[in-house]
Amino acid sequence: MASNKNLLMLPGDGIGPEVCGEVRKVLDWMDKRRAVTFDVKEDLVGGAAYDAHGVSVRDDTVEDAKNADAVLFGAVGGPQYDSLPWDVRPEAGLLRLRKDLDLFANLRPAVTFDALLDASTLKPEVIQGLDIMIVRELTAGVYFGEPRGMQTLPDGTERCIDTQSYTKAEIERVADVAFDLARKRGKKVTSAEKANVMKTGVFWRETVAEVHKKGGYDDIELGNMYADNCAMQLVRNPKQFDVIVCDNLFGDILSDVAAMLTGSLGMLPSASLGAVDETGRRKALYEPVHGSAPDIAGQGMANPFAMLLSFAMCLRYSFDLQEDADLIEQAAQAVLSQGVRTGDIMTPGCEQVSTREMGDRLIAELDKRAA
Repeated sequence: MASNKNLLMLPGDGIGPEVCGEVRKVLDWMDKRRAVTFDVKEDLVGGAAYDAHGVSVRDDTVEDAKNADAVLFGAVGGPQYDSLPWDVRPEAGLLRLRKDLDLFANLRPAVTFDALLDASTLKPEVIQGLDIMIVRELTAGVYFGEPRGMQTLPDGTERCIDTQSYTKAEIERVADVAFDLARKRGKKVTSAEKANVMKTGVFWRETVAEVHKKGGYDDIELGNMYADNCAMQLVRNPKQFDVIVCDNLFGDILSDVAAMLTGSLGMLPSASLGAVDETGRRKALYEPVHGSAPDIAGQGMANPFAMLLSFAMCLRYSFDLQEDADLIEQAAQAVLSQGVRTGDIMTPGCEQVSTREMGDRLIAELDKRAA
């Protein structure tokens, strides 16, 4: 079993500290019941870092993130920071971590829980058994391309520019991640872009096809789909997909569409992975999808499962602790099947509990399964 793994925990803002607190319970449980020990360092990021240091993430924090085996990230942001300059806003801290750690592959699973099928706006038969993985390129594309910003033309007209830009290597490495994941799943990859109207879309489609042909992925089925059609198909027939790979912008959009198929952002984890180094280690950051939810922060109403399932992804992808990851995911399923809910997923006839109580129920279920 693994021992003394190094984790950097960055709870951040809003409900981030609350949901990260529930991960602490699981870390303690693993130390006592699974003989798996983690060395955990905690630091500030986002608005919390700005309040303390005037920046959204300190250089020392970034260095600690680079040296950690994995980073657990809560959430950042809040209305009190909306008027700050972009370079010190809470979101800039997360973008810097992604960029400086070169976390180029964002993994966004969309998995339905049988106990929550009625929470989705789609018919149960459309989404039951849904298990999609969206692989989003995370460190290039229009969010990082140059030039960007405002311009004033010679005639005085104002113009704003964002640049969509990709190198071949940036596409190749995220395609490799998608094909490798598909090999362990349903052996099907759908590449989503806009090759009908964008030159980068053509380049993306051609490069992914080249990786598929030359990378030894003959056992993986590759399909192409325009991103707008992919969004429509996710709502019409989502179970046709296994792994979807796409650029930064389309990945941002499609992963949120896929998330809402499941009925609640509060249940969904994510992982952001870097390249494998010469030691076999890859930098990684794990975070829930739900954001900082400042309207319920500090009230014990937050659903901790997205953060806990993000930690399960951490065990799976950073530490190769598959059995422990399975235990957490199965325990979460069991708690939901017992009718236990936080307010965001509450339905009539269920038992509403607080953030801490939800974490306690998960620990109780882990105890049963590890007995």
